Amino acid sequence: MPDLRGFARFLTRDTAAADDLVQDTVVRALAAQEQFQPGTSLKAWLFTIQRNAFYEQQRRRVKERTILAGMETESISSPTGDIRGVQDQMLDLPGLLWQLPDILREALILVGAQELSYEEAARVCDVAVGTMKARVSRARERLSQLTNGLSTSEVT
Repeated sequence: MPDLRGFARFLTRDTAAADDLVQDTVVRALAAQEQFQPGTSLKAWLFTIQRNAFYEQQRRRVKERTILAGMETESISSPTGDIRGVQDQMLDLPGLLWQLPDILREALILVGAQELSYEEAARVCDVAVGTMKARVSRARERLSQLTNGLSTSEVT
């Protein structure tokens, strides 16, 4: 654990982020323990998991910043220049999610928020992969309609 923490601090340059990364590494390692090859270096295996988790988090942050910057630019370039509207929609995301039917909300949370693959989410819900993809697609479409100002009764 001290070695993992040291490597995490090197990667993140932040104590709190390093602790989170170590925790994520341990959780991932426990979930994938059957993939560990006996006779190989446990330390190297754990460092590989930690490094991959770190770079995955970095890619996600870059993508989030890009999306948020695009939303901000879109708002500023709108005729009203009202960035407040976009912020309000982002802050009301939980409210919008609760307007979705249960199966669509569940699919979107599993694939979007929990970052499961379609295959993993389909196993969780005991449905076909195509069904899960369709549910996520419908959930995204409904959220898009809701954020464009349609009332719940108009969304089908």
